[in-house]
Amino acid sequence: MELGLLYSGGKDSTLAALLLEDFYDVTLVTATFGVTDDHDHARETASRLGFDFETVELDESVAEEAVERMVEDGYPRDGIQQVHLAALEAVAEMDFDAVADGTRRDDRVPSVSRAQAQSLEDRHGVEYIVPLAGFGRGAVDSLVEETLDVTTGPSEQIPKADYEAELRALLASEHGEDAVAEVFPDHTQTSVNGLR
Repeated sequence: MELGLLYSGGKDSTLAALLLEDFYDVTLVTATFGVTDDHDHARETASRLGFDFETVELDESVAEEAVERMVEDGYPRDGIQQVHLAALEAVAEMDFDAVADGTRRDDRVPSVSRAQAQSLEDRHGVEYIVPLAGFGRGAVDSLVEETLDVTTGPSEQIPKADYEAELRALLASEHGEDAVAEVFPDHTQTSVNGLR
């Protein structure tokens, strides 16, 4: 069965791909608005890991709405959630039997409710799979430490193909660099270089 995994090039989505590869023909799919070219890192990582890779273009209006939401809220949570759901929809519209992402049990955002998952499955005739749903951050970190070569650092310095990089760039262009610092808290991200 063909599975499209929403892929950022980070540790969670990479670990999800490794967990699924024995059961599905996994294609790693990066959603982009075309604002940055950060998906090149995800493509290179997918190649190093031996996975097929594709990008799916999201409507820029999704990013614009997410940015305005984040500015209004003063934090990124609901904007990122909105983009994640749009990205899952886009991957579900591709020619896959199943779609997946790298969300963990303890992720606050993004997350997909049972109702949202069921709706996605029913409307697109796909299965939605969350291979890390039973794993907390500690378990993921332990598995990653044993399996992956990872670079960790401040989110604005780590090459990754997640929504945050493009949303940060759009936020800066629309509202200035200060808005990025006001909306996004300091946090670290990961970027996978390959297998250990």
